[in-house]
Amino acid sequence: MPPLSRLLQRISPKYQTSLACWCDNSVDKPWNANRLTACLRWMHFVILTTAILTLNSSTAVADIPSKQFFTQHCEKCHSGEKPKGDFAVASLTDDFNDKQNREQWLSVLEQLKEGNMPPKDERRPPAKDVQSVIDWIGTKAEQTEIARRKAEGRVVMRRLNRAEYANTVRDLLGVEVDLADLLPLDTSTNGFDNNAELSHTSSFLMRNYLDAADRVLDEAIANKPEPWILKKRFDIREEKSVAAKGSVYRHTDDGVAIFATWESANIRVTMWNFRSHVRGKYRFRISGYGFQSEGKPITYRVTAGTLKEVTEERLIDYFAVPADKPTVIEFTEQLEPENRIRILAEGLPALPPAVEKIGADKYTGPGLVIQWVDVEGPLLESWPPPSHRAIFGDLKQTRLSPERFEVVSQQPMVDAERILRDFARRAFRRNVTDDDIKPFLARVKSKLDQNDRFEQAMRVGLKGVLVSPDFLFLREQGPKLDDFALASRLSYFLWSSMPDEELFQLAAANKLHEPSVLREQAERLLRDPRARAFNTNFTGQWLSLRAIDATMPDGTLYPEYDDILKTSMLKETSLFFDEVLKNDLPLTHFVSSDFSFLNARLAKHYRIPGVEGMEMRKVTLPSDSHRGGLLTMGSVLKVTANGTTTSPIIRGAWVLERILGTPPPKPPADVEAIEPDIRGAITIREQLVKHRTVESCASCHRKIDPPGFALESFDVIGGWREHYRATGEPREVNGRRVRFWNGPAVDPSDVLLDGRPFRDIDEYKKLILADKDQLARNLAEKLLAYGTGAAPTRTDKPQIELVVSRVRDKNYGFKSLIHEVVQSPLFQNK
Repeated sequence: MPPLSRLLQRISPKYQTSLACWCDNSVDKPWNANRLTACLRWMHFVILTTAILTLNSSTAVADIPSKQFFTQHCEKCHSGEKPKGDFAVASLTDDFNDKQNREQWLSVLEQLKEGNMPPKDERRPPAKDVQSVIDWIGTKAEQTEIARRKAEGRVVMRRLNRAEYANTVRDLLGVEVDLADLLPLDTSTNGFDNNAELSHTSSFLMRNYLDAADRVLDEAIANKPEPWILKKRFDIREEKSVAAKGSVYRHTDDGVAIFATWESANIRVTMWNFRSHVRGKYRFRISGYGFQSEGKPITYRVTAGTLKEVTEERLIDYFAVPADKPTVIEFTEQLEPENRIRILAEGLPALPPAVEKIGADKYTGPGLVIQWVDVEGPLLESWPPPSHRAIFGDLKQTRLSPERFEVVSQQPMVDAERILRDFARRAFRRNVTDDDIKPFLARVKSKLDQNDRFEQAMRVGLKGVLVSPDFLFLREQGPKLDDFALASRLSYFLWSSMPDEELFQLAAANKLHEPSVLREQAERLLRDPRARAFNTNFTGQWLSLRAIDATMPDGTLYPEYDDILKTSMLKETSLFFDEVLKNDLPLTHFVSSDFSFLNARLAKHYRIPGVEGMEMRKVTLPSDSHRGGLLTMGSVLKVTANGTTTSPIIRGAWVLERILGTPPPKPPADVEAIEPDIRGAITIREQLVKHRTVESCASCHRKIDPPGFALESFDVIGGWREHYRATGEPREVNGRRVRFWNGPAVDPSDVLLDGRPFRDIDEYKKLILADKDQLARNLAEKLLAYGTGAAPTRTDKPQIELVVSRVRDKNYGFKSLIHEVVQSPLFQNK
């Protein structure tokens, strides 16, 4: 049976012949996007058909109980041409194999459990009748889930998402290639974009995978002469960018002082005399100091890109240099061809017209002196580079032209088999057989028979590997994963990339599944720099941090917001997450903590004194700071606001879903959104009163509003407030003409659903910390959803509770929780 069809070993034998015909990789049926797409569609059909047949044969269909219940209590509102909530009772059937129907039943279950339906203003049915329907829906859903898992496991076949693909080719070949234009953003569900059920494949995507494979191989294979290495010091005084606007620059004895930054007017230091001549890593050293700054440091940022447009620039980082003391900062950056860097001073008080009016030579305000910039690159370990040797080893190259080299072989088919066997083993993340490499080897032989040169023929075989389903999909068979599949699940969980050689060796020896070995490897992976991907990808989605730029705070209401503040916010969350993980601190720190990571800019925003400089450092928080934990971090508060106003509904629902694991039901379709009044005439609490007095709305708002109100003490950029900011026509306030002013007072108090009151965010955090198990339960479910590509269901509750009980005995340590998740059957089974 060909390699692809072995991904479906458990399908009915009667489909295997058809599948083999569609998926055969022989020479007479070329490997291309159309055949791959057709094959994948056939696979999807077979999986779905087999699952449905299995479910229908194993689950007895029962009549919906108590039809009178729905007729008497539901049809009045949920029937006709325009049923309430766009939901009609008549649309329900007893076929739980139908996903849409099953989702509708689960929505009914949720409404019944929450007590939202039937409404309390109608004649309420007896509690035992309600419980009977709840039990029936729950049992049917669970039976369907169990039958589905018997047919296909908990996690369906999962495709690498965009980040995983890029990281995998990086670690497979040692190249970093920008593929953002070829690989579209992945669909997100349950908060994560690696959900197996949504990793669809289309003919468009397959064509892009073919193009991506070409781009990756072009970068990995060195068939050009060794690039020359630039190593030069650039004198800023010679840069034309500091001459164009000379009235804001002053040439000093050792550099150029810049006294204003105005991005839109192109007032910035652009390194026009430097540009990257090839793709690669470049090392930069920049020397500068604060000038006329009265002993205070000066901050600047460095960006890179083609610099033709501001939107084409990407931030490298922010740096601070002390006053009057030349200081060298150093960094290494991956650049594309024709990239430059740009240096922009930050926080200088003067605008260009003010400096121009006085003249830069006479201006006495603060500025930034840049003395010189050293550039070295591309930085090469060797030539040919490691990426080339990872494919061809020590095979020699021959010169075809002054600018072209190619690999040659004295034994083409022998070398081809050796190269493809090793490459496929790493690409497929498992041991490979003769049958696995046979189709790719056949393609190479076909090209050689057509008198193609060895390297060109090998590219065809290598490209076939890179578009093979064994590479693009995670090969997971069950019920218990084999050690190779377990190695991949572990590495994609913690690295978002392929296993390394140590994991491969343990999998080959069938030792990885041993609890002590698996724990040791999880610990090793967490210590590795590649675990940075876990921090970035997990927190970026769990906490919605990827949406940090989805809205831009209103410049009139929040003029203090800038890129330095945003970058500092994101760094705070990342460093805090790392600290909790590295030291196995209790996961309760995510709710309340006595420390965080700040620099001067963020500390000023949080009103915390005594923090200087741009470097982020661990800071003990004052007891009256109202900070500590994720809920009060600027990054989280920013992504849960819309840029102009805050909403207790949005923030409250976010806390329930992301922190407490008790997401509220979706609002009815006919509920109107609330538009906060930024003129300050009425508060959001007053606007929500009408929702809380309508019974059909109140049941949800009693859950959602309390955490949202607790966070009302923080504005849209995470600043502390006691009054809302109001705006309108400019007015005089304390002798100054302003565009915003203090509006109504903020009231952050409320009462939890169980009757416990709180006055502010500090008291609210204490209340939710009373149930540490729920915090652990939620985070365990989030880790499993992210780590396996499938969110746990009600069937998995016993295993989730076992994880929670074990981490409870370890003081709720966050690293301990990760270890318990990895040791869980939910992680180790399909």
